[in-house]
Amino acid sequence: MQRRHPYNVGRLILLVALALAYGLCLPYLHLFTGRDVLDGAIGVFLGLFICAHPAANAVDVVFFRRYSAHELTSEWAGFGWLWLNLVVLLIGWWVITLGATRLVGPELL
Repeated sequence: MQRRHPYNVGRLILLVALALAYGLCLPYLHLFTGRDVLDGAIGVFLGLFICAHPAANAVDVVFFRRYSAHELTSEWAGFGWLWLNLVVLLIGWWVITLGATRLVGPELL
């Protein structure tokens, strides 16, 4: 019998909270470190870190078959977990965009 891996919803929600903290505080605090280049680099790395978790979950589903496709699409919990992964991936992309914009063009913000 294959060991069932739990959905890591808590980790995904924590990543969303980190992304929102960075994205929403950046315009009001203007600078976390005092330098646009460093603030932008932090945003890019944070966004890559956030995107890595849904990407790893996708690799688990597609290549390692840790979750069956039928299980993920037939149950509400599995379907919601798929959507949450997509939302976290898009939010990570948003953080990368904010960081890259701060990194190369701070006058645009």
